[in-house]
Amino acid sequence: MSPAADRLAQLLGHFLPGPLPVRVRAWDGSQTGPADAPLVVLRSPDALRRLVWQPGELGLAEAYVTGDLDVEGDLADARSRAGRNVRDRPAARPGPASMAAATALAVRLGVVGPPPKRPDGRARLTGGLHSVGRDRAGISHHYDLSNDFYALLLDETMAYSCAYWTRPDDPTYTLADAQRDKLDLICRKLGLGPGDRLLDVGCGWGSLTVHAARAHKARVTAVTLSRAQHDHVAERATREGVADLVDVQLRHWRDIDGGGYDAAAAVEMGEHVGDAEYPVFASKLHDALRPEGRLLIQQMSRGAHAPGGGAFIETYIAPDMHMRPVGRTVDVLETAGLEARSVESLREHYTTTIDAWRSSLEHGWSDIEALVGTTTARVWRLYLAGASLAFAERRMGVDQILAVRPTREGASAMPATPTAWYSPGSPA
Repeated sequence: MSPAADRLAQLLGHFLPGPLPVRVRAWDGSQTGPADAPLVVLRSPDALRRLVWQPGELGLAEAYVTGDLDVEGDLADARSRAGRNVRDRPAARPGPASMAAATALAVRLGVVGPPPKRPDGRARLTGGLHSVGRDRAGISHHYDLSNDFYALLLDETMAYSCAYWTRPDDPTYTLADAQRDKLDLICRKLGLGPGDRLLDVGCGWGSLTVHAARAHKARVTAVTLSRAQHDHVAERATREGVADLVDVQLRHWRDIDGGGYDAAAAVEMGEHVGDAEYPVFASKLHDALRPEGRLLIQQMSRGAHAPGGGAFIETYIAPDMHMRPVGRTVDVLETAGLEARSVESLREHYTTTIDAWRSSLEHGWSDIEALVGTTTARVWRLYLAGASLAFAERRMGVDQILAVRPTREGASAMPATPTAWYSPGSPA
């Protein structure tokens, strides 16, 4: 019998003409494909059987997270190189005779059979889309994984969002430095000063909340749907001596009450709001602000294709997520009565940020694997590698949108130029 790799090459040749985009090592040790291509290891026929039962991105992802399929070397680099190898090659459409030959090859390879068991970790949400209960379950799936897990993945600021790399070529400049620079940039754009009231919607583990209170003496109302995050932020505010300035609330954004805030922020939280619900979200933020109050939205964006991030992310990472082009978000904010004053892209900053998280994941792999299990650890390895590429290749973006609630007469109290935002110590 011929080696499995040779039969695999014949099988794939019915669907992908030309040389293989990767080198393949089959479960019997045989190999095929270009010697200089990324090496994909198929540990059992189940790797291909998953694709038979679930063609496309999700089947391939589940083959990886179960370990039926592996990739040698850096996962993001391998995906990028393989993608370049097939980008301009259309997939073949096998005719009846070719399909029959492919089926026979699949049978001989052991690919045909019952569906393999699905890996653990799929999100299982019920109820109406973006109902309070369903939103709470979706947020819990992603953010309540484990505070200890995020502490291993992130830096000491516990900021789980794009950092702002002001000195990317300085080897002494760390992810924590870049996150602090991001937090301070937000506070300067919002013009925060002692006694100002800030509404932090989707406060995460309290990075902006605590920074605004400690460094700018702002009074912060922090809102989250995650119980684990709520408890962490409350404990952190006490530990860092700003409990008197921080009120952390466990509630849905729809249930935010009161107004008169000097500033509001939603840092990578708007992606969880939903497309149909976003106009109501924008109006809620407008109404929470006093006239001349400022709003800072930091939010991911992408086009109409896969606005939720794709089948893998929606199934395993962030269910019910929705993103849109940045211009559409600005339109919604302005329709709600806000005035957009600045849009700043941080796309390249996110690739650098995610690569720092990837480095932390690999350096802490044994601890992370022991904490959350091998399958979940591999889910995150795949997720972060794909996310890094998505921003690097401009399939996704991330932007800071600064808006203001003008007075009835049109006054905004905005500075004449943004110079002070990028000059720490200057009035904003």
